Amino acid sequence: MEAKITVIKKLSTTDVYGDALPCKVSESNEQLCPVLKVGDEFIAKDDGRCPEGFCGWAWADIQRDVIHVLFDGSYPWIDDKKVAISCCTDGLRPVFFKIEKMPS
Repeated sequence: MEAKITVIKKLSTTDVYGDALPCKVSESNEQLCPVLKVGDEFIAKDDGRCPEGFCGWAWADIQRDVIHVLFDGSYPWIDDKKVAISCCTDGLRPVFFKIEKMPS
């Protein structure tokens, strides 16, 4: 079994907080995530390992959703039963993913 993970959106610190940051952050954190690009695609297998080239921090956040989709889980708020939308938990510059179960 395999699932395709597609990067669908990235937000910057300014997108998330505007001018109301709850703490002081370094200038380098104003940028978007430097690891992934919108449109990047990765294939996850049912062995639970992080796909090659994928961000390990993001994998720790979305792995449960990938496994859920791989084993035919669904979410009642998503009409397509083989899809999930998930994101990493970087509170300053989050990245959003579409996870799709691939046909066998």
